[in-house]
Amino acid sequence: MSATTQQQARALGDPTRYKLFGYLVDAARPVDVPELTSEFDLNHNAIRQHLAKLVEAGLVLEEKARGGGRGRPRLVFRVDPRAESRWGVVGPYERLSLWLSEIVRTGDSPVEVGRRAGRRQRLGAEGHGDPAAIMVEEMARHGFDPTLRPADEGVDITLRTCPFETTVLADPDTVCGLHLGMAYGMAEGIGGIEVDELVPNDPRRAHCHLRCHLGCRAGLDAPDREWGNDPDDGRNEDADAAGSEPGS
Repeated sequence: MSATTQQQARALGDPTRYKLFGYLVDAARPVDVPELTSEFDLNHNAIRQHLAKLVEAGLVLEEKARGGGRGRPRLVFRVDPRAESRWGVVGPYERLSLWLSEIVRTGDSPVEVGRRAGRRQRLGAEGHGDPAAIMVEEMARHGFDPTLRPADEGVDITLRTCPFETTVLADPDTVCGLHLGMAYGMAEGIGGIEVDELVPNDPRRAHCHLRCHLGCRAGLDAPDREWGNDPDDGRNEDADAAGSEPGS
């Protein structure tokens, strides 16, 4: 076993921590310390110590809750999307296998299958607040480690990691199509943001770019195109030029 796996096994070897982790898995949303103290009848310090061990082991993420007004930001905890499926979590490659199975079973494109997956997401902010910030939060839930910066007429979300780095090297069209579709579906659920394009990069370096613009309820009219077959995605410009008649 790797050092990370050993550390996670040790963290979950404590019965209380195992139950805490299971509660977060079942909740499928960010949970704060008061909720956990109430559920487990433990004081705040004990809960925080157990959570610190889970965070250190890479099983749980600690985040600041958005909003909440003045004062110290409320901390919330959720399962790290990179947690392996061996711990009772649907890990990234298990999610990928389900999506690939859906592509084979339905015959639908990766973009459409990804779009349905995006629509099924339970928005952590329940669709309220800054659409771009919510989009970043949702992409973070899936292990993309995103950052946000303003861009011309919109925003640019940099995806600093790819949760499917190994598979995308073998089949970038399918994996990138799933990611683009998932972004479309999330945008539909959030509203107020529309995905314009996904600009891919070498997955070993990641830093793909999700370019979006803000506006009215977005995503509803996003095209169900096949990834890699759009002349605007920069991949098929030569083919399009070769196949076009002058003046057409």
